[in-house]
Amino acid sequence: MEDENIALNSVLGLELNRVFFAVRHTANKQKIIEFAREVLQSERPEQPGSVSPEGPAS
Repeated sequence: MEDENIALNSVLGLELNRVFFAVRHTANKQKIIEFAREVLQSERPEQPGSVSPEGPAS
């Protein structure tokens, strides 16, 4: 099951990348980034001690 999730995430990542570069306006690219970040955060279980994509808190 984990291999299937990895494969699906890879395909979805490639499609998101394709859409991202097809979009010409920076504002729309920012919306795509925000949407993808929300989806990833909602599906990823919270792991204690992990570092967020923004980097460690200071």
